[in-house]
Amino acid sequence: MAAPPPGCARFPPLHDYDPSSRPRRTVAADLDGTLLASSSAFPYYFLVALEAGSYLRALFLLLTAPLILLLYTFFSEAAAIALLVFITFAGLRVRDVEAVARGVLPRHYAAGVRADTWAVFRGCAERRVVITASPAVMVREFVKEFLGAEVAGTELETCAAVGGEERFTGRIKAVLVGERKREVVQRLFGDMPDVGLGDRESDHDFMAICKEAYMVPPDRRAPRATADSLLSRSVFHDGRLVRRPDPANALFALAYLPFGFLVALFRVFFNLMIPASLVRHTYRLTGIRLTIRGTPPPPPRRGSPGSLLVCNHRTALDPIIISVALGRPVSCVTYSVSRVSTAISPIRAAALTRDRRADAALLAAMLEEGDVVVCPEGTTCREPSLLRFSALFAELTDRIVPVALEARQGIYYGSTARGWKWMDPFFFYTNPVPGYEVAFLPALRKEETCGGGGRSAVDVANHVQRVIAKELGFECTMLTRKDKYMKLAGNDGTVGRKKDKDDDAAAPGSKKLA
Repeated sequence: MAAPPPGCARFPPLHDYDPSSRPRRTVAADLDGTLLASSSAFPYYFLVALEAGSYLRALFLLLTAPLILLLYTFFSEAAAIALLVFITFAGLRVRDVEAVARGVLPRHYAAGVRADTWAVFRGCAERRVVITASPAVMVREFVKEFLGAEVAGTELETCAAVGGEERFTGRIKAVLVGERKREVVQRLFGDMPDVGLGDRESDHDFMAICKEAYMVPPDRRAPRATADSLLSRSVFHDGRLVRRPDPANALFALAYLPFGFLVALFRVFFNLMIPASLVRHTYRLTGIRLTIRGTPPPPPRRGSPGSLLVCNHRTALDPIIISVALGRPVSCVTYSVSRVSTAISPIRAAALTRDRRADAALLAAMLEEGDVVVCPEGTTCREPSLLRFSALFAELTDRIVPVALEARQGIYYGSTARGWKWMDPFFFYTNPVPGYEVAFLPALRKEETCGGGGRSAVDVANHVQRVIAKELGFECTMLTRKDKYMKLAGNDGTVGRKKDKDDDAAAPGSKKLA
């Protein structure tokens, strides 16, 4: 395609693209503003600064954002990106940034993919390349898994710090804008790509060497691609922030945090002093929304074992919320119990040993003392998906009550795979109006259990999972606790360790333990 004279409207708009006119096999496209509806990459830099760095680094980045915008608008795009990169990356460990790029950023990127551009990009099935000024380390995981494409992005310098750990220096080898984008496209394709897609003047250089090229008009409200239309789904993701941190959301999240943390402390310690039968009412007074549906199981009779309350796992607060909904204390089991959690927990919590016989004996003894809450998924999952259920609980008792839980969090997630997990409950209560929905489902009939109906533990676990999934409108998956931590970089040591017996789980349709 010959380059028109400067100042002319060089390329047709995207809506002129006709997929039926001729086959296209290769494509090169910009990312922000082209494949993504928003042209601003600031939220993703902010997430790296916050999750791989600290709140102070994220605050400093936010305060310098007006200067970066001024530099970008009136002086140099390359200089603005260089400053943005230095503030965000200088001194960060490479492995921390890679973990954020794998576990935090893809969900936010995927939520902003434009449907119209994605349709054109996906149609070129032989080779897709994303040409972006954003650091390649930030976007590579998302582009590869969700868009099925290669990445040509800005490359950052690294150095070996004390102890041999690799860190970013904050300097850039070369900012990928303007002519550099064209050079990269020529090197990668050799011949001209069939299609070029861009949204700004700095994209014109590489678009001009494509056989045909289209400008993507700016539209922050452009229809988004559905999760099912992308090549992957974000079932497991990490990070504290619920919303995409555009400057306004980022400012509110950071400015509100000190006040919100004081509110969280008040909510925790005030409700600790209230009798269990009244806490559901004081929750309302302290701004916590608790919705209870269904008929809670009655308290166990004297001398009789308690009920086993089997729930899906949304946050570490699940057993406490069930206790509040019941209006009486219960016990729970978990894989680990921190000293902080033990000190402030209003209910008894016991740690599993990952030995099936020992754990079964522990649960049986606890059931003799009263009701017990178990979360057989083994870990939290933020998406509307249920992980594979451990079948251990099904063999212990015939008094099984499924409980469906949903947590509502507006600013901060009350669960994380990285960092200080003992802070998870505090972050949940830090939200202005945190909420929980608890649905007590009918107890399993005798014929639906192992003892009364002779069903296998796996069949019982599958049945309970399906009942909870139907109530919540969730999807049952084949994924396990181990899958989560492998995806999010093995932060609890699960990667590479021998498979624990507690990783055994029942999946819908399975006939034996995995």
